[in-house]
Amino acid sequence: MTGNPYSRWLVLLVILTAPLLYVIDIFIINISIPTIQSSLGGTQGEMQLVIAGYLLGSACFLIIGGRAGDYLGRKKIFFWGMLFFTVASCVCGMAQTMQQLNIARFLQGVSSAFMVTQSIALIQELFPEQKQRAKAIGWYGITLSIAAIIGQILGGYLAEVKTAIEGWRLIFFINVPVGITALWAIRKYLPETKRETGIGFDYSGALLLMCGLGSFIYAITEGRERGWPAWSIVLLLSGSITMVSFFYNQKKKTAAGRHPLMDTQLFKNRHFILGLLSVLFHFMFHTAYLLIVAVYLQNGLGLSALACGLYFVPHAILFMGSSILASKLLTTYGKNVLLAGLLIIFISFVLQIKMFTTESQPLLNMLLIGIYGLGNGMVLPFLLNIVLDNIPARHAGVSAGIFSTFQQIASALGICIIGGLFYNSVFQETGAAYKVALDNGLIAGIVCMMIVACMLFSLPASRQGEGRANAVSFE
Repeated sequence: MTGNPYSRWLVLLVILTAPLLYVIDIFIINISIPTIQSSLGGTQGEMQLVIAGYLLGSACFLIIGGRAGDYLGRKKIFFWGMLFFTVASCVCGMAQTMQQLNIARFLQGVSSAFMVTQSIALIQELFPEQKQRAKAIGWYGITLSIAAIIGQILGGYLAEVKTAIEGWRLIFFINVPVGITALWAIRKYLPETKRETGIGFDYSGALLLMCGLGSFIYAITEGRERGWPAWSIVLLLSGSITMVSFFYNQKKKTAAGRHPLMDTQLFKNRHFILGLLSVLFHFMFHTAYLLIVAVYLQNGLGLSALACGLYFVPHAILFMGSSILASKLLTTYGKNVLLAGLLIIFISFVLQIKMFTTESQPLLNMLLIGIYGLGNGMVLPFLLNIVLDNIPARHAGVSAGIFSTFQQIASALGICIIGGLFYNSVFQETGAAYKVALDNGLIAGIVCMMIVACMLFSLPASRQGEGRANAVSFE
């Protein structure tokens, strides 16, 4: 992008509206789940689908969305993705039944897949110089985390709003003015990128991917809720087999030079693989943690949605502070900064198991959640750099799609597996029962955290102290 050097950072602001809206709409729901369940009369399985269905729609189309940007132009796909996301948000707010809400949430997730992948790919293309790209990617990662906290707090506030419109519906309607403003900015400020010409779209690969991911995630979500009936096991196995078939289909097309949906050469990059595995397990426990703590605070401790949202204010403040500090330390200490953050998260989880009880004081509970934010601010934003470092611009769309797919599969798995463990542990509607469920969820989170630490340890030592090329600068 030529012209005023500051224009790239203005474009970045526009680009970041996509991940901001997308992630807010994941976490804004967490706080509002009890309110929506009371309003529409949903079951626990239907309530999990409010979150998992959104992630399912997104995960099935992320790689396809990234490839569509390569094929049709990133600005065009970004615009239409944002437009349909805004419309789907409005439909969610007007839903009268749980079935209507979950269908609209699925479509909202599908539309998000097309806009979010363009945002990552545009960053890779508009910031070709490594130092500036790392800075932009760092802001992308921080945006994801800030959006999660905004969602928690805003969800609590809006769920308690008493107007002619039910408060939880405002959670979705608030996307409309933001989306319209973003659409105007996309048309005005975003440049169009070069399209890949002379090639066809890999429709057979897209079909395999959608069927495989859709079957796998739906089976995990609904199978657990229904006691793992035979159909869910069959769907789980068939989804897994289809995903393996998809990979080999793409590998064969890559070797033959037939322009597949996903270039499997990317998976020969060891940094890329280790980064993806780190993201997978980190987002599993991160997404699940924010859900189970929100449910525990409301159903276990009897807090209102607004009070629950306020419990996450120290989390937000400490997350931002540690992110800024970590961006400076990263230039010297490299991956050790992330490992230190994981250690702080581990300490937070252990303290929550020991001290986060129905008798503990509110300030102590807020501090314990805040310590998690302190540690997570040193980890989550910088996992994104690990995944996307050294990926060439020609792989911008597909690498963005793969990264986002792993992130959303991880979130869906976290909700289904750790969230499922949490709900299965609630043997009665008492504070003590919810405390047992919370502890079980935290222990599962610790297991995931240990795997993330192993992945980071496995990264080459040369990544430590690589200098400002991999740092996120806030200057």
